[in-house]
Amino acid sequence: QVQLVESGGGLVQAGGSLRLSCVASGRILSTYTMGWFRQAPGLERTFVGAINWNGGRPLYADSVKGRFTISKDNAKNTVYLQMNTLKPEDTAVYYCATSPGTGSYEYWGQGTQVTVSS
Repeated sequence: QVQLVESGGGLVQAGGSLRLSCVASGRILSTYTMGWFRQAPGLERTFVGAINWNGGRPLYADSVKGRFTISKDNAKNTVYLQMNTLKPEDTAVYYCATSPGTGSYEYWGQGTQVTVSS
């Protein structure tokens, strides 16, 4: 069982920055993948980016490439989503999730709200 807790959301003006954190607890293996997703009101949840616990380059959705950066601190079991040059269309609830190498994300956090004002 894996538990995920996100934090760091809030209200920011367009062009600003926020850093989200996702703390993982429970049975986490180095082969797991940590992903970030977001869901805007009335829309489906979409992929933002992902990183493997054992290293490698993160993957990003085209909509956030060059603006968002995913990093991790293995010692703290924490994954970060640094969001720069935020746009109103980035407004959403952001979720972290983990995939135990199965190709699907099986554990999800509760989400954290990010609101970008114009």
